Amino acid sequence: MSQPTVTADRVASPRRIASLALPALVVLAAEPLYVLVDTAVVGHLGRIPLAAVAVGGTVMTLTAWLGTVVAYGTTGRAARRFGAGDRAAAVAEGVQASWLAFGVGLLVVVGMQFGGGALAGVLAGGGEVAVAAAEWLRIASFGAPGLLLAAAGNGWLRGVQDTRRPLLFVVGPNLLSAVLCPILVYPLGMGLNGSAVANVIAQTLSGVLFAAALVAERVALRPRPRVIGQQLVLSRDLLIRGVAFQASFLSATAVAARFGAAAVGAHQIAVQLWFFAALVLDALAIAAQALVGAALGADDAPAARALARRIGRLGVLCGAAFAALAAAGTGVVPTWFSSDSAVHGQALLAWPWFVVMLPLAGVVFALDGVLIGAGDIRYLRNLTVAGAFGGFLPAIWLAYAYDLGLGGIWGGLLLFVVIRLVGLLLRLRGGAWAVTGAVRTERTPSGVA
Repeated sequence: MSQPTVTADRVASPRRIASLALPALVVLAAEPLYVLVDTAVVGHLGRIPLAAVAVGGTVMTLTAWLGTVVAYGTTGRAARRFGAGDRAAAVAEGVQASWLAFGVGLLVVVGMQFGGGALAGVLAGGGEVAVAAAEWLRIASFGAPGLLLAAAGNGWLRGVQDTRRPLLFVVGPNLLSAVLCPILVYPLGMGLNGSAVANVIAQTLSGVLFAAALVAERVALRPRPRVIGQQLVLSRDLLIRGVAFQASFLSATAVAARFGAAAVGAHQIAVQLWFFAALVLDALAIAAQALVGAALGADDAPAARALARRIGRLGVLCGAAFAALAAAGTGVVPTWFSSDSAVHGQALLAWPWFVVMLPLAGVVFALDGVLIGAGDIRYLRNLTVAGAFGGFLPAIWLAYAYDLGLGGIWGGLLLFVVIRLVGLLLRLRGGAWAVTGAVRTERTPSGVA
């Protein structure tokens, strides 16, 4: 009777969490940090290029969210099989996820060549910003296959608790691209399009490195349509959840654009800092996915519950630390990304909301990881949809209707975070999420597979 408690202490130790979270932190920070560098480089070209990359970058964020769906779904499935002692099956999940990712990436490229201009026009409301955003988007979309291959690779490697290779495969290409971006934009005279080319180089190189890692595993690499179909079905809730996020943030950008170029430029700065904070705080969620999935795959529900409690407490601390840094940078950080005083003034409208929500978001992101690792995606889907369509979206459009500006938009984001926090805490109080076994089933209300 004492063994489950001993196992829980081992699996949920702070050292074990850190061994997965810290490398994941670097990997997660690399892409948004590059985007911040890209935003700073483009921001000094002027207000129109900054607004254009805000619109185009928001559209490409949809591809990144598709990557998140692939990575998170793959991590949970691979971790359960790894925890059950079947590493080969865990890697096989990565093979099929990579085929799925590559296929979706090709569809994104085709879609943006034919529909990117219309989408940019809708978001920007026409004019110079829409034209510049459409051109940037058509080029940047060629990085989508590599971006999604890297997401699938991160998923299966995290599932087998390999954190070294993702670190090398993501950080290296992003460092190269961060060097190339200002060179392409300024000395080589490519302007805004130079930033798109730098994106494509980094994402393609990263995808190739992850694909090579699969080849090195010496497993069967042929696509299996039946397994890919199962992954699509099992990932549908993550996809719906991602669509709810994207509907919210696309709407936020569209409303910000209608407040003027300075407002949407300031929104781009704030939202990229938000994405940076979210992905960095997600390092705890990545650790939770791998460890919770492995614990439940090994039939160790007490370990999963102990980990959930510890991860939640760490989420509060990390979010509070981020909030302190953001508060200290009020009025200073926006000047790093634009020399336009109107943009600075607009950024200050969003800043208090940004600071207040960070400690709450730290808990939300951490507990999201617990439920994703447990495969409790249906509940997360319902909670996210309720928060987006019952809180965030109505607040955004009320901000537009009553001319509340960026403060109204970011107040809506805070409401979204609060709704999710309450729902997650209620779910974790029960035990239905902790389903054990190599594959999650929903056959019993007690959560035993």
